[in-house]
Amino acid sequence: MTTDSVFGQVPDGRDVRLLTIGSEPGPVVEVLTLGATVHRLTVACGDGERRNVVLGHADVAERLASSDYVGGTIGRYANRIAEGRFVLDGREVRVGTHDRGHSLHGGPDGFDARLWDVVSHTADEVVLRVTSPDGDQGFPGTVTATASYRVDGDTVVVTMEATTDATTVVNLTNHAYFHLDGEGAGTIDHHELLVEADEFTPVDATGIPTGGHAPVAGTPFDLREPTVLGPVLRTEHPQLLDARGIDHNYVLRGEGLRRAAVLTSPRTRTTLEVWSDQPGLQVYTGNFLEGTRRSTSGALYRQGDGIALEPQLFPDSPNRPEWPTATLEPGQHYRSMLEWRFGG
Repeated sequence: MTTDSVFGQVPDGRDVRLLTIGSEPGPVVEVLTLGATVHRLTVACGDGERRNVVLGHADVAERLASSDYVGGTIGRYANRIAEGRFVLDGREVRVGTHDRGHSLHGGPDGFDARLWDVVSHTADEVVLRVTSPDGDQGFPGTVTATASYRVDGDTVVVTMEATTDATTVVNLTNHAYFHLDGEGAGTIDHHELLVEADEFTPVDATGIPTGGHAPVAGTPFDLREPTVLGPVLRTEHPQLLDARGIDHNYVLRGEGLRRAAVLTSPRTRTTLEVWSDQPGLQVYTGNFLEGTRRSTSGALYRQGDGIALEPQLFPDSPNRPEWPTATLEPGQHYRSMLEWRFGG
């Protein structure tokens, strides 16, 4: 049953709407117009119980105060751009920085903090749209982006699209944090993760790639078989120590829509398959959830209380011409597809 209610107001008085799609026994998704955000995602777990398996914030004020991007649609550029600088059409572009001197997830005021318009809302799908003017956060071109969420059986299909009127860069993703025992159930240490990648991208202490990609073989980043996360995160490896866990890009095998990762909780016998058509998957183990922001259930989120699996282009791609390009030209159509497939 389609529902549409007021979740709260942003500081200028505009309403933030909460839109629900899907129905039992399948997934039921609550989406906020603030940030085109997945607020709650309730699924039938393998033990027969229904649970909300994503993190979320209790109200609008908490969302706006958070720097954790919980559930939001990320843009214009997901991940980092070194020093907020890159060259486009022969000229230097400078964009907003706020993460150790770098641009992260679109800058200080990214798409996750914007109020999106509702294009359509049916029982099984919601489509949202935002317009980013020329010069927004320093990015050239007026970009119109859409994010759609659709429930199809046991799958949630997320499609992100964009067009521009001038040459720019675009890299969109969703930043949902998952916990397959239910939101607020503690850390994801016991979860098992498989990632369909033979290489990952080493980064410096500020999250910027140090060069090319590196083999996962022989490192804690080898997730080619289902691997319990807790022991991995506590391995004494420089990359893990600097990032306080995993916060790294994985180079996915193949092209087109294919399986990128499998997350499993043995406790609730619940499985999430992430499918994507993007070249990379940023795995982030909630390393900087520091007990300062309240959850939908009123508790405080702490380190490791959820895991984000973010399909996207590689970090700092605008400065890496050898990697898949983030450039979007007028007349081109950016499209990224992501699927969350749930099972027990």
